[in-house]
Amino acid sequence: MSAAVAGTVKPADFDAYWNAIDDELARFPIAAEARHTPLHDTEFSTSYDVELTGIGPYRLFGFLSIPKGTGPFPALLITPRYGSVNTPAHWDDRQRYVCFTLVHRGQRLADKPFAAAYPGLLTVGIDDPESYIYRSIAADCIRGLEYLLSLDGVDPSRVVVVGDDLGIIVASRRPGTISALHVTGLMFHRIMDVRNRTDMYPIEEINDSIRFSADLDTAIANTVSYFDPQYHAGKISAPVLVAAGDNNAVNGPEWLTGLVNSFAGNAELYQLTHEGQRDRDAMDAWLSETMAVEPRPRIWEISR
Repeated sequence: MSAAVAGTVKPADFDAYWNAIDDELARFPIAAEARHTPLHDTEFSTSYDVELTGIGPYRLFGFLSIPKGTGPFPALLITPRYGSVNTPAHWDDRQRYVCFTLVHRGQRLADKPFAAAYPGLLTVGIDDPESYIYRSIAADCIRGLEYLLSLDGVDPSRVVVVGDDLGIIVASRRPGTISALHVTGLMFHRIMDVRNRTDMYPIEEINDSIRFSADLDTAIANTVSYFDPQYHAGKISAPVLVAAGDNNAVNGPEWLTGLVNSFAGNAELYQLTHEGQRDRDAMDAWLSETMAVEPRPRIWEISR
């Protein structure tokens, strides 16, 4: 084992664990099927519902949008949030990027045969890294990037991953294929520290499990250590923008310093103002400049 880092220890078999997931993914063809969905079309993009295969095998789902016109286009992989429902990308993104929003196993539209419970998903199989549900969910998200990269309309030199810890994991497992990473939030980073500082769900699911069986503490700490983004960041050399919360708070700038310093390339923090449009415009400006596309600010008075 390596030295302890912020409440977790990097497992000695960390690389072997993730390499085994890659090997398992390689055994299952993507077998993607895309169905045109006119209801989600816009005047500037064409939309599709996509089914594809993850490990198991398990059929996954995704929302795909391709700009009209002559490609190839820059592309966004949007990894799924913690919750039952995901939606197609915002119209502003669909004008400029090929957008693929993955729906992982258990979430609505990918909930057969497994339907995730909320709260509850975070701790399914958490006593063993091999049975932990997020092992399969992380593989689902990696498969989503593989699918996006397979599309003819995608410019392989401008591919962005957007999301939380799952986005970091995907970028680290396919580091040579992405051009930028936008981290919108975090759940697994220092999670065994976070659980002692909040009673908010989904983190409280871990506390619930430990209250139910106190001897699970060590096993849970071991399992979640495989998913701590600080141990994945070193493989990512692409530019990274990490959204940070309030000062002196969980996921504030001080809390994230170790993570940001762990990235192999240029990583920077954007501290959220909690003014939705202002934050969205600032982060969109970073991504637009990185991808060499036109920004789409929503606060026109400020943008002028």
